[in-house]
Amino acid sequence: FVHMEAPVYRRGLARPGPTWRETMLMHGIARLVLGPVLHNIQVSWAKLGEEGAARILNAGANDLGGTLMNESISRAAGAAFGQELSPERMDALIESIGRRPVQRTTLYGTPPAERIAQSYQATPLEALQFRSAKEYRAGH
Repeated sequence: FVHMEAPVYRRGLARPGPTWRETMLMHGIARLVLGPVLHNIQVSWAKLGEEGAARILNAGANDLGGTLMNESISRAAGAAFGQELSPERMDALIESIGRRPVQRTTLYGTPPAERIAQSYQATPLEALQFRSAKEYRAGH
């Protein structure tokens, strides 16, 4: 939950998202309870950043959520983390915690080798500029 621009939060009707402890517990408990039937638990780097994602991977998650070409939804909602995480950076993050990165398809299959190779040749995105809803309404 990215709360900063959510109408329910802006009206004072919701708290500012989960605490870090709650985020860790959600992923860890999901692994303990659902692990036998739900084999893959994803962490979102776009919501938690690279360091937060690495910590959650060590707390129960086993899937670093997507390359997300031009991730703008979380950023537009107020999240502080990037619009893109390249395959090289994803690999480095995963390897930094002693894990082996493996690319997958949406349905957890193995992508063709040429698709994997292409993913490492993508042109980096240009940075997007976001304005708050208040700035947008004011026309700034």
